[in-house]
Amino acid sequence: MRCRIIAVLLFSLLLAVPAAADQAIVEGQNVYVPAYSHIYQGPKGRPYQLAVMLSIRNVDLDTSITVAVIDYYDDHGKKLHAFLDKPVTLGPLETYEVNIPANDKTGGSGANFIVNWSAEKAVSAPIIQSVMIGTASQQGISFVCDGVPLESH
Repeated sequence: MRCRIIAVLLFSLLLAVPAAADQAIVEGQNVYVPAYSHIYQGPKGRPYQLAVMLSIRNVDLDTSITVAVIDYYDDHGKKLHAFLDKPVTLGPLETYEVNIPANDKTGGSGANFIVNWSAEKAVSAPIIQSVMIGTASQQGISFVCDGVPLESH
């Protein structure tokens, strides 16, 4: 009987405590975001050009974040472009986007972004994704890649 009471109490505590969110609470991060300016298709492995959109979404309801770095690299790790001359502040629920047109072939199939962001206090980490889309004739493709934090601070 005593074990049953303890089990019921523990179960009640589990219900009372919210589940851990997938979203990290941090003060900043360096984030690697895969991007594909092309993929290979068909038996001959021809490049299929894609437009790339980097999306940085501040999902915190109360606090702004500051994005200090958005750098674009090719598949050899060579930095192609620094998108920010000065930091950009994103208010709560604000989004910032960077676009790479489909005719820009410089990134290659292993292109990527490095994004550095910070906040004055711990916040819900932003959602940082690349969205790739391409159309040719009557064929179209689109997919999303999530950013991966390299380090948090």
